[in-house]
Amino acid sequence: MDTRHGANPQDRTPLDWAAIRERLEGERGPRYWRSLEQLADEPAFADFIEAEFPSVAPQMDRRRFLQVMGASLAMAGLAGCGKPEQGVPYVVQPEKIIPGEAQWYASAVTFAGYAQPVLGRTHVGRPTKLEGNPEHPVSRGASTAFTQAAILQLYDPDRSQAPRYKGVHSTWDSFQLEASTLAERLDRQQGRGLHLLLGASSSPTLRRQLGELLQRWPEARLYRHEPFEGDHYLAAERAFGRPVETHYRFEQAEWVLSFEHDWTGAGPRELPHAVRWGERKRRAADGEGEARLLVVESVPTLTGAKASERKRIEPDELPRYLQALAFALGEGAGPTEPLPAERQRWIEAVARELQARTGRCLITAGERTPADVQMAVHRLNRQLGNVGRTLYYSDPVVWLDVGEQRLGDLPALVEAMRAGEVEALFMLGCNPVDTAPADLAFERALDAVPLRIHAGLYYDETAANSHWHLPLTHDLDGWHDSRAADGSVCLGQPLVRTFYSSRTLPELLALLQGDLNPNGRAELSKTWQALDDAAWRRALELGFLPDTALAPVEVSAGPIAWDEPPARVEGLTLRFLPDPSVWDGRLANLGWLQELPKPITKLTWDNVVGVSPALAEEHALSNGDLVRVTLGHNVVVGPAWIMPGHAERTLSLYAGYGRTRAGRVGDGQGYDLAPLRAAAEPWLRRGARLEKTGEFLPLATTQPYHVPHGEEPIKSEPREAAYDKVPPKPEPPKRERPTLYPPTPPNEPVWGMTIDLEQCIGCNACVVACQAENNIPVVGKEQVAMGRAMHWLRVDHYYTGDPAEPESSAFQPVPCMHCEQAPCEVGCPVNATVHGPDGLNEQIYNRCIGTRTCASYCPYKVRRFNWFDWTGDDEPSIQHQRNPNVTVRSRGVMEKCTYCVQRITEAGIAARIEDRPVADGEVQTACQQACPTQAIVFGDLSDPTARVLKGRDTKRHYALLEGVGTRPKTTYLGLVELPKVSEGEP
Repeated sequence: MDTRHGANPQDRTPLDWAAIRERLEGERGPRYWRSLEQLADEPAFADFIEAEFPSVAPQMDRRRFLQVMGASLAMAGLAGCGKPEQGVPYVVQPEKIIPGEAQWYASAVTFAGYAQPVLGRTHVGRPTKLEGNPEHPVSRGASTAFTQAAILQLYDPDRSQAPRYKGVHSTWDSFQLEASTLAERLDRQQGRGLHLLLGASSSPTLRRQLGELLQRWPEARLYRHEPFEGDHYLAAERAFGRPVETHYRFEQAEWVLSFEHDWTGAGPRELPHAVRWGERKRRAADGEGEARLLVVESVPTLTGAKASERKRIEPDELPRYLQALAFALGEGAGPTEPLPAERQRWIEAVARELQARTGRCLITAGERTPADVQMAVHRLNRQLGNVGRTLYYSDPVVWLDVGEQRLGDLPALVEAMRAGEVEALFMLGCNPVDTAPADLAFERALDAVPLRIHAGLYYDETAANSHWHLPLTHDLDGWHDSRAADGSVCLGQPLVRTFYSSRTLPELLALLQGDLNPNGRAELSKTWQALDDAAWRRALELGFLPDTALAPVEVSAGPIAWDEPPARVEGLTLRFLPDPSVWDGRLANLGWLQELPKPITKLTWDNVVGVSPALAEEHALSNGDLVRVTLGHNVVVGPAWIMPGHAERTLSLYAGYGRTRAGRVGDGQGYDLAPLRAAAEPWLRRGARLEKTGEFLPLATTQPYHVPHGEEPIKSEPREAAYDKVPPKPEPPKRERPTLYPPTPPNEPVWGMTIDLEQCIGCNACVVACQAENNIPVVGKEQVAMGRAMHWLRVDHYYTGDPAEPESSAFQPVPCMHCEQAPCEVGCPVNATVHGPDGLNEQIYNRCIGTRTCASYCPYKVRRFNWFDWTGDDEPSIQHQRNPNVTVRSRGVMEKCTYCVQRITEAGIAARIEDRPVADGEVQTACQQACPTQAIVFGDLSDPTARVLKGRDTKRHYALLEGVGTRPKTTYLGLVELPKVSEGEP
């Protein structure tokens, strides 16, 4: 990529593909590489990584700086909230308050209809951090990047704060008058003309209320719209005659074969998938079976990146691969157009291995694959004996009907609006004006509705096209219930009193039906009135109702029925995907997620048009070149990004951007893909054209940051030798030197960290958890482009092999190494970075004078310099989101990972009070606690029983840049190489 901010495209040279090929074929190239520019030895790339911090670039303009300072980029707080410190009591007032001591409450946040069980940490009444609920089987204490960022959304000042009527601030009393008039008319008409559109929901309370609404107004009509939910319910209904939820037990599956299914990637069910696959990996490391993942896909994903073998295909080839697999397993006649010979042999070999592991294997297909592909997967899993072992079925978690009425879809609602059947439309918790495919012309149809009412967290695009906008309460400051991925009911209790003049959805529905003083807790109590006081209190303490997970149901799949293949069309195929950071745009106003490097590309602040290396070479494209994607009369213009392993004749486009009313952070970022989507083909379209516009858009990516030189950053061992024991390395002689400090007591812990690269799936949960815990500011796209991102933890992405189809990928989290022989300590002229008695490399902020010498001396480049004072002008209310136990740094201060020293200190104080040592596992860093696969382990290296030592005596264990001699406390367990399927018995 061209890292020069605002570079003129005429001044840039395209990638030298011949040099890339020569470098791969020769001996000069590294085995692991991060970007195509690195392979090409571009001078611009070399200049970038040689510089300590790129610094020559225009500063952001004043308007953008004020946006950053005023909104959630700078850890947004409560704008216009009066005196929040006087209005936010505890949910349950503790008997005593110790300043700095956190209180924890169980709750839940919802995402795309699914509950994410959490524990909320509060300091003196202010929520400051979310963690996964360790008591819940879905999370087991882990979390995702989206869940971590929910705390920032609670404090977002751009959240809607009061009702609006035709864009003008109004009151709930005024809406109540409108609602009572509407209710009288609906009573006369039996509800005819009332239509409600909802986002996906699993709330039992909301379903009960809608059932009561239909009893009163039986002619009312309900619809649902979840832009990227997929077609898995419809495919299951076609396969089994009823819609069901598929629950994967990855911990039981020794072999997993996935077709276009990014089940470890971002989404509402990523957490249980990652948790269970992490368990499978640990079992395999302990000698309990295998953990092999095979992936067939067209666009690079997190799941594909972690596969032992990944096969790149074009999207339209997918049914042929399933047909070939089904035939090899004894189902059907095979594809009419045979696969290439090498791929056919691979499929047959995989089929043999799956048959040898009946009941211990698993086949999955993505929710957005064709229905016949998903049907075939259901049938093959049944044939392999996997149902009831590595997967099971239940009723849908997200409800599809209310009473006798099946919820309609968005095209059905548009048809009703065009027919004049809709007199009053409620759009609850969704934003169809922004997310609807352009061919529906939803906004034009909406204009014909006499009464349009929108309820949401933001005054968004749909709100601006409605008569009434009603602000919804955030999940963390309102009462609600919903079901987690396993179907268990989670209770969401507010961590604070409601910030703004808002209502929860249950309160809004109660108000619509005449309740003059709706109460969210009372509505939940009606739903769960069978619980006595003790059971209700216990459920609130746990955060969920025990024994409410959906029971398995018996279903039987019929013979596989293949659809007619689509007609061949000249041109390129388009794949539409949710963005891994902001999803469909609902999270676009969260600076933490906008600046979070996307797992595969490491891009921030933009969406791109993904292209293959071959297509880039054909069109002479470089990263950041603006391209025009045309389909019929519809056009989208966006920056190209070359993605190794991308299907050659396919373009990938990502949702969530092009927003106009997301808020101060999200507006104006990226392009909108809606013009190219169609309601009948929401995931895949064919016949597109690609043109280079000649213009260039600078992109901010962390992929070229600080590439280590001299040693391979990623190490791997064959499976046969990976777990072999090795003798401990002799300790180098210590040089005694005079010191004013007393010797380290022998009973002091020596803290260290082990990161298992085989377990790491690159999900970024650790990065956002670190940001939330340690008050790390967001700096904006311009600063990221100059190498000034402030994250204390980065996750590097490496490839091996040919860019067209890399052999493998690896993710490597890189925090501060806390070196025993730390170069930063030698270089600091004011002794601001020192070695603590417990092995930590400590940073004393009020000593730092900003020379940046320590960053120059650090071979790992994990220190961050605060170029600007991002927090100095913040209002006092903004500070309430921050962790009070972590210093908020100012301009001119160097900062870096501290191993969450505040957590170490808290555990040490508690242990001293109880006159005992700190127990193993008692201290968990923020990154460790969030990690769903337990790839990060922290503990006392002087404790021979500590879990952090596990694996350090095997061949997999190594230190990054070990030859430098820094003796880091953070070390790695390398990858485990598995033999290829085609090479014989694995």
